[in-house]
Amino acid sequence: MSGPAAARRPATADVADRAATGFTEAYGEPPAGRWAAPGRANLIGEHTDYNDGFVLPFALPLRTVAAAAPQPGEAWTVWSELSGETISFGADQVTGSGRVTGWGAYVAGVVWALREAGHRVPGARLAIASDVPLGAGLSSSAALEAAVLAALVDLGGLDLPTERWPRLAQRAENRYVGAPTGIMDQSAVVRCWDGHALFLDCRDESVEHVPFDLDAAGLAVLVVDSRAPHRHADGEYAARRTSCERAAGLLGVTALRDVPADGLAGALARLDEEETRRRVRHVVTENQRVLDTVALLRSGRVREIGPLLTASHASMRDDFEITVPEVDTAVEAALAAGALGARMTGGGFGGCVLALVDAERATPVATAVTAAYAARGFTAPGHVTVLPGPGAGRIPTEEES
Repeated sequence: MSGPAAARRPATADVADRAATGFTEAYGEPPAGRWAAPGRANLIGEHTDYNDGFVLPFALPLRTVAAAAPQPGEAWTVWSELSGETISFGADQVTGSGRVTGWGAYVAGVVWALREAGHRVPGARLAIASDVPLGAGLSSSAALEAAVLAALVDLGGLDLPTERWPRLAQRAENRYVGAPTGIMDQSAVVRCWDGHALFLDCRDESVEHVPFDLDAAGLAVLVVDSRAPHRHADGEYAARRTSCERAAGLLGVTALRDVPADGLAGALARLDEEETRRRVRHVVTENQRVLDTVALLRSGRVREIGPLLTASHASMRDDFEITVPEVDTAVEAALAAGALGARMTGGGFGGCVLALVDAERATPVATAVTAAYAARGFTAPGHVTVLPGPGAGRIPTEEES
């Protein structure tokens, strides 16, 4: 199982070296340190977050790294490996008119959120490198926010416990960037533990680190980038959310999380519209699938979660109607090639599929998915085999490790 195990660390080392090299080339001296945050995949629990429900993400070995050093005054300079650009902004652009836009808004948003929370943010020079793919539903934006946040907290010696980082990073994305994300992405990229999944209650933000030791079980997760364009994702996401909120009102509950699985039939009988009933059925059954998955993982029965993953995908496809032909094809091909379970992960209408596989079957399953894509005339998918990794933090130097 050297393949999947090796996938966890070298990617981080490589991207960290690229960030440090980029910093040195951009600024003429080495950085003071390097800080990393991962992308995330949601093992199960889709569209449950804004319904006050449960989610179960884990951190990926794919990481965004910020190499950084302090600079005088209230000024920030950022170089991006992806764009090759260097941008600079001062306090007036953070708090006043002429706000930073584009990818730099995620960096400026973190500075803004820290200042709004009353922290004295150090001026800094940063260089950003990343292996988290953009637009694949793996939380590349949250990874960028958390890596920058980790760097600024350390450089400034700020009194900000890590359990408060997710809400601050979410505020940066919601209020400064203007993207209406929930708390799951930021929680996952900050709070995940190596070899664990993060059981998050989205109502009270309590967490439990649930063992998810794929390596010990001889398993791995194959993440397939469907390469499907996000078709009407924003409008459809908003429509699903509105439908769920309306249904909760009709049922007289605060959120659909309050409809128990054993009360689902009665709740559905009170709803007149078939589409609304389908939306409610997905959320209620998906919450229960998260709880069932957590129960299996707590008892070390990792292989048995596969059918729950597959049932989740069927629910997203049939009841919530958020899949597209590319992701359905990937799931079907992975299962036919021997995956123990497979599902779309993320908000839908594109993005990634994850498949639970025996470690030695990862390559054959990926090959089968690629062949199925070719047969349908789809753009070839990307894929990576992963094990759950740690959340955001400083990367130790060679002397420290």
